[in-house]
Amino acid sequence: MSERSSHRGLVVAAIMASMAMIAIEATIVSTAMPQIAAQLGQINLYSWVFSSFLLTQTATTVVFGKLADIYGRKPMILIGIALFLFASVLAGFAWSMPSMIAFRLLQGIGAGAIQPVAMTVVADLFPGNQRGKVQGYLASVWALSAVVGPLLGSLIIHNLPWAWIFWINVPVGLLAALGFVLFLHEEKRTRVVSIDILGASLFAVSISALMIALTEMETTISSTAMVALAIAIVALVAFIWQERRAEAPMVAPDLWLKRPIAFSNLAVFFASMSIMGLTTFLPMYVQTVLNGSPLVAGFALTMLLLGWPCGATIASRQFARFGLRPIMITGSICIPVGTCLLVLLTPSSSAILAGAGSLIMGFGMGLLNISALILTQDSVSWTERGSATASNVFSRNLGSTLGAAVLGAVLTYGLAHSTNGQPITPEQLRALLNGTGTIMADGETIRLALQHALHSTFVAMLLIAALIVPACLLVPRHEPIREMQQ
Repeated sequence: MSERSSHRGLVVAAIMASMAMIAIEATIVSTAMPQIAAQLGQINLYSWVFSSFLLTQTATTVVFGKLADIYGRKPMILIGIALFLFASVLAGFAWSMPSMIAFRLLQGIGAGAIQPVAMTVVADLFPGNQRGKVQGYLASVWALSAVVGPLLGSLIIHNLPWAWIFWINVPVGLLAALGFVLFLHEEKRTRVVSIDILGASLFAVSISALMIALTEMETTISSTAMVALAIAIVALVAFIWQERRAEAPMVAPDLWLKRPIAFSNLAVFFASMSIMGLTTFLPMYVQTVLNGSPLVAGFALTMLLLGWPCGATIASRQFARFGLRPIMITGSICIPVGTCLLVLLTPSSSAILAGAGSLIMGFGMGLLNISALILTQDSVSWTERGSATASNVFSRNLGSTLGAAVLGAVLTYGLAHSTNGQPITPEQLRALLNGTGTIMADGETIRLALQHALHSTFVAMLLIAALIVPACLLVPRHEPIREMQQ
């Protein structure tokens, strides 16, 4: 890709618009879904509205990263935007929960193309010493979306038909697509490569089955979860066999096993598991155990969104001075340090301590994520950069999903053993969150049970976060690949 022939600022604006579309979608749907589910019915399928999106996004990320290496970035990102917008329009017309889930599956495929390819375009346009600053902008987009999304969702639900939750993507997506069409110019590259369709299919089946198994295991170990897990294992074995024999493998083992990429992705995987525990369980702890208001709980979590872009911005300005690996290691230390503050929480603690832990973890993620991404991209040539970027995004998504399942299981186990096997009912938890639990006869018992279970969850988070440090230490000192055409 030629820097001189591309209007880099306008391309970055298009990238930020396309990423904002995905980022806001996550929070805006969460806000509006209770009202949507009330109209569509079949509340038992509620969680699948979110799981279906993440399932296809994770399963297709690596596939689109490889296709971007073969056919170019521009066609793939335009296809992703088209799929995302088409699915968004259909979701607005959903007539039932199954139809909504089907359209969310399609939306996830679009997101699976947009996110890794957009990040690869940034790597094509900017050298490493400038790229961190742009990646910091993208981190800010996600942070801002986490704040704006719920507010926007609330406004739409109260003033417009709920279909606009999805249709609002259309103008944003069209502007982003127009930006790519007009201002992103790629050099013509002639590559005759056979497409490993079987490998891509086996990979998608394996990851989809694993995601289904993890989603089911969040509540209980059911027969569905075990069957899905068995399918995931069989498909994974078949996939590895196929990739070893394929002429042009969809997921090249040699790429994924390169030491800088392997350990950077491993660090990102563990970090995403830890952050998923923070975003899922910290608000619950603040509201139920510390007896804080939803506003206070939101403040504690917002510290994560403040620390993340701050860490990313500082990292982007210090790459040239300190190097990628030292900044990664610093970030890997910050995350368990922040988690330690969560472990120290007690019923008499201040919410400020919870916010401080959230802030430090977010700062560490800002340092780690951008360093790992740039190191991964600079470890390969242009022809593999899309696949390398997609491996990083895939590791994040899989870590988030596995983190939700594992830490959710820890919470469930802790609740069962802190209440003598008597589970806390959803009604009891809802009463506590609504502030009426204190007037219940067993309100204090439930609060203490939650404190014990959530403390166990934070300890599990700390153990996971501690694994980030050795993963980063195993990343080799790095010399980026230089390309003549850049």
